[in-house]
Amino acid sequence: MKSFKLDWLILPLIGIALVVLAWQVSSKTWAKELPTPKKTWDASKDYVMKPFEKRGEMDQGILRFTWYSLILVAKGYALALLVGTPVGFFLGLSKAFTKTFDPIIQVLRPVSPLAWLPLGLVLFLGAGKQASELGALFTIAICSMWPTVLNTAVGVRAVPQDYLNVAKVLKLSRWKTLTKVLIPATLPYMFTGFRLSLGIAWLVIVAAEMLTGRPGVGGFLWQEYNALVYEHIILCIITIGVVGFVLDRLMSLVESRFKTA
Repeated sequence: MKSFKLDWLILPLIGIALVVLAWQVSSKTWAKELPTPKKTWDASKDYVMKPFEKRGEMDQGILRFTWYSLILVAKGYALALLVGTPVGFFLGLSKAFTKTFDPIIQVLRPVSPLAWLPLGLVLFLGAGKQASELGALFTIAICSMWPTVLNTAVGVRAVPQDYLNVAKVLKLSRWKTLTKVLIPATLPYMFTGFRLSLGIAWLVIVAAEMLTGRPGVGGFLWQEYNALVYEHIILCIITIGVVGFVLDRLMSLVESRFKTA
């Protein structure tokens, strides 16, 4: 019990304290423009203590901004999984599909979200007021789907041939082979891809909101950067990091539930 507390409570607190100390020292020595932890708190406490208050379109509580961002990420992430998972299965099952589309995937995969977003805005230019949201969804989905695609494909290829032979002997239909053999065997690989995709989706939302000016953590960060309010920039950075950590832990819990089911 004592070891558990040391590993999961005391050591992280020590790590946080060291980071805050380094921050304090930096702001007092070589980075004079960097606000101290206390100054950051004083300037940001209204956003933290009143997290859901709405004073204006780009002047809201930090959790309200976070909620806007999470809704957009959830939509884009769901789209990424809906497209990426089947594509991953096709890549794993069909050599012809792999030879046809794998070069295209390898070319598109490293493209930055800053490059995809203008294309997304052009694609949905006719949507009027919805153009920025649809462009952001397109960018989140296409940037975050690749880990799901590749990990699913690797998982399908790693399914032992004996499993497929047994399915043939039992004369299982393609649907039953997929649901009873391939998906259960591939699930660990899929969840690895899902976790990586979720992390990328949360990273992309910042760029998407910064360029479209949408209300959210990224949009607020960009506004405060233009206004040179460094305290609020630090608040946004901390918020982005904490939310990303929570999302990863939640996905880990979901993965463990599936593994034990």
